[in-house]
Amino acid sequence: MQDPGGTRPGEARGGVAEGPPIYSSWGSGSSSASEAGRLDEERPGAPESPPPPPPPPPPPPPPPGAWRSPRPWGARFCSRQRNMAPWTFWRCCQRGVGWVPVLFITFVVVWSYYAYVVELCVFTLSGNGENGKAVVYLVAFHLFFVMFVWSYWMTIFTSPASPSKEFYLSNSEKERYEKEFSQERQQEILRRAARDLPIYTTSASRTIRYCERCQLIKPDRAHHCSACDICILKMDHHCPWVNNCVGFSNYKFFLLFLLYSLLYCLFVATTVLQYFIKFWTNELSDTRAKFHVLFLFFVSTMFFISVLSLFSYHCWLVGRNRTTIESFRSPTFSYGPDGNGFSLGCSKNWRQVFGDEKKYWLLPIFSSLGDGCSFPTRLVGMDPEQAPVTNQNEYARSIGSSQPFPIKPLSESKNRLLDSESQWTENESEEGTVRSGTNNHVTVAIEN
Repeated sequence: MQDPGGTRPGEARGGVAEGPPIYSSWGSGSSSASEAGRLDEERPGAPESPPPPPPPPPPPPPPPGAWRSPRPWGARFCSRQRNMAPWTFWRCCQRGVGWVPVLFITFVVVWSYYAYVVELCVFTLSGNGENGKAVVYLVAFHLFFVMFVWSYWMTIFTSPASPSKEFYLSNSEKERYEKEFSQERQQEILRRAARDLPIYTTSASRTIRYCERCQLIKPDRAHHCSACDICILKMDHHCPWVNNCVGFSNYKFFLLFLLYSLLYCLFVATTVLQYFIKFWTNELSDTRAKFHVLFLFFVSTMFFISVLSLFSYHCWLVGRNRTTIESFRSPTFSYGPDGNGFSLGCSKNWRQVFGDEKKYWLLPIFSSLGDGCSFPTRLVGMDPEQAPVTNQNEYARSIGSSQPFPIKPLSESKNRLLDSESQWTENESEEGTVRSGTNNHVTVAIEN
């Protein structure tokens, strides 16, 4: 009901409202804003605000028994890029520390050269009138010294061989491999990629040996070196005394380095012994050469004993065509683990490392057989479903005679680890047939 003046109830004359007083307080601005927003929403003509978008649905859980692969290489590479500065600093420190054993060996060799040539041959022998003996000693000493330094240099500075590009996955195969969560599907991708590769060994779990770091299918006898951060062909071990990986490309140099260091220490110890006794019994006058001769005998004897054990062990490995890694963990073939799977007989095993031309055997020149990616094996025609050999007597006969062997070497055979359907027949002087799915073998005598 309006009054005669035309004003509404609660409104004073002149348009001023007569409501309750409004008190200001802290936070009144936010209260006013919220109140204004509420009034705007209650106004009939006000536009309605759109509802918030729904949250994205969670990813579906993997199926039961699925195996999720580790982080893809791209994620690991990006994380390494973010921490490139500390990573680079750490790698530089690691490489610097790796040269400490090499510098120690270099210091010992340089000191031994000075002690033998100057203190023994020049001062001691020439001073006592033994010039002829000094000349003979110097000629023989420099022969062993040059061969030792040459082989040591080649072992250090020969780059370890890595797998060829055919063992790397293509870009499309990498994408499909990283997208798969199931281990079976990933192995299927690897099997397709390795179908035409000369691969005959698997992991202990009978899967394709794949390097997540290098993103390649490992060839037979190849392993990833954490110190060098690459896969090494026919990797034997990472030697701190040479600051390098010992593998297919420098294994011969490493053996010659052990041989000539052994001969070097033996020659020094035997020629210094008589003067060591004379200095010890005071038959020779006390000079500065006394300390060098005494210490040289102890050092050469100590290194001779330590190198002799290592050289003997590697000679045993070469005779059985094994690496240091394979001596602790036998390679797994289609028929099971076999420590003598690559053994072809003692003579052929040595030729695999030193080559067929004997004139290069004692020289640190590369003459090894093969390409480092594929190797001939002892048993190619064995039935894939045959149980692995567990009798120790069978391993003892592996380097003897009358052992079942295929006529063709592995490099010429079409029998692949992933292709058990292929077969071949050979008719030579020794008649024999090897077929997949049968137990027929050819008996071939192996030379001792």
